[in-house]
Amino acid sequence: MPLRSGKVPRDAVHHPLFARCYARVSVSAETRMGMGRVRERLLGGLSGRVIEVGAGNGLNFGHYPGTVSEVVAIEPERRLRQLAVEAALRAEVPVDVVPGAAEALPVKGEAFDGAVLSLVLCSVRDVPRALGELRRVLRPGGELRFFEHGRGGGRMMTFSQRALDRTVWPMLAGGCHLSREPVRALRDAGFELGPYRRVLMPEQGPVLPSSYCVLGTAWRPLET
Repeated sequence: MPLRSGKVPRDAVHHPLFARCYARVSVSAETRMGMGRVRERLLGGLSGRVIEVGAGNGLNFGHYPGTVSEVVAIEPERRLRQLAVEAALRAEVPVDVVPGAAEALPVKGEAFDGAVLSLVLCSVRDVPRALGELRRVLRPGGELRFFEHGRGGGRMMTFSQRALDRTVWPMLAGGCHLSREPVRALRDAGFELGPYRRVLMPEQGPVLPSSYCVLGTAWRPLET
């Protein structure tokens, strides 16, 4: 059973308007933007007990392989969490949807074989603390799968990303930031980086400030 590692408000994130918009757009993105194929690559080969941080409306749940024994899905936003609970009921693997924040995961340490981050690091308030929490709850040698967007493109694009981050984008997009660097953040947090590759989303179509993504694997180091 999940146990709290610190006091976390039951609704640590509250973006009801964004949540409703995201729920609609994300479903259409499964086919129109190729997100369904990305989720298959993100989750394929995972096994054992897995924690997913920032589960959103639960679109990953249908892509977990049968080798996964349990998913504990953390989602702080109430509307998205309700949708995730509904998605969990349709999943072929056991999924427990839990309220909580990435910076204070409500679970025991070293309790998971794998972890999943999918379009999450852009919106957490404290990225180093959130990644420190992931290291805490993963067993030594545990695997982290990530699909995140962040800084990319030439000078004009990165300038635009930073300008949007300082002005309207976080307010419009549920706290999202466009110019963060997820690979660097993972390395700085002490994860061992495995293979990763850059991905544009949508795969075909206009390149937007939010298009620059990275899909890959990292591990909590084995402690000696």
